[in-house]
Amino acid sequence: MMAAIRASSLGQDVTIFEAKNSLGNKLLLSGKGRCNLTNTADLQTFLKRFNQGDFLRDAFKKFFNTELISFFEERNLKLKVERQLRVFPETARSNGILDVLKKELEKNKVNISYKSKVAGLVVSDARVKGVFLEGVKKIEEADRIIMACGGASYSFTGSDGSGINIAEKIGHKIIPLKAGLVSLDVKERFPKVLEGLNLRNISLEFSTANRQISTEVGEMIFTSSGVSGPLVITYSGKVIDLLGQGEKVFVSIDLKPGLTLEQLDNRLLREFKFNSLKGIKNALKELLPLRLIKVFIEASGIDPLKKCSQITLKERKDIISLLKGFKMEVSSGRPIEEAMVSRGGISLKEINPRTMESRLVKGLYFCGEMIDLDADTGGFNLQAAFSTGYLAGESAST
Repeated sequence: MMAAIRASSLGQDVTIFEAKNSLGNKLLLSGKGRCNLTNTADLQTFLKRFNQGDFLRDAFKKFFNTELISFFEERNLKLKVERQLRVFPETARSNGILDVLKKELEKNKVNISYKSKVAGLVVSDARVKGVFLEGVKKIEEADRIIMACGGASYSFTGSDGSGINIAEKIGHKIIPLKAGLVSLDVKERFPKVLEGLNLRNISLEFSTANRQISTEVGEMIFTSSGVSGPLVITYSGKVIDLLGQGEKVFVSIDLKPGLTLEQLDNRLLREFKFNSLKGIKNALKELLPLRLIKVFIEASGIDPLKKCSQITLKERKDIISLLKGFKMEVSSGRPIEEAMVSRGGISLKEINPRTMESRLVKGLYFCGEMIDLDADTGGFNLQAAFSTGYLAGESAST
């Protein structure tokens, strides 16, 4: 949509071929339906958040977060900045973003052909000539084509990887697609009974035999088969890469990151003294969510019927150790279909970063998630999509 808006604003006759019967299906889902459209961080921070961020330098110089924010605010959509500099519509609804884009497409007289799935490109003498659609014999002629087909996650929205397959058929190298920003499964079975339990103000450590990745303080949630939530999803790509290298990966939850071991010990001593005649379960109510207590005690190996006055020094140390490192073994990432973004795609070596044009086929441009670029959560991926789309639209018009 942004590519079409920019190209049409420069006087080009533009047609969008949309496989579904409506635009922006994946956009509507972003940010849990709230649409974290960008981040107010500076350029260097943005570049560091991507796997190969320097490729985006030209696109960001052309159309960055300040320009994107202005684009929407000038069209009467109020935005707000939340924690970690993430930008959302004030209404907290993604349809506001989509409405602005659709109105701009209409204003610029962009032709939209719905239920028109592109099956392939017509290329002659290393130059694009047009596209052909599924179930249609007639070739749609075009001397410049922008592919903005998305990756392979949430395929029901239309982002089904078919555009990447088309690019591969005409000779482009594809970096294998993997899930990015996705939940993780663990080998332990207890997450099933904790499904839906949200843990706030915790931190995580992902570890292998010789590497540790520590997160900031944040949130996570148990799923039926593992863990999810902002902290998990942000680091999921790194974890999946480690698993792919044959490493055993463990995740440890620090349930009390604000307290040292000594502070926790003093806290437990106070709780046990105050509740000396009560069971261990009652004392832990002050430290843990109710749903977690039974699983926690089972993991500690302590008799759940023990009174606080009966807890030994070793058992108290075991409780402290668990509070600072509740450990599970990661078995896998969830399938790419469930990922917020897909990693991999068209090799950056075959795209000119100054224009987004293919280095192999004249008149062919790429943008968005189908390029081998991805970042963690926070609005970075959507900004990259808008920026590369804007640059592709402008480059195709000159």
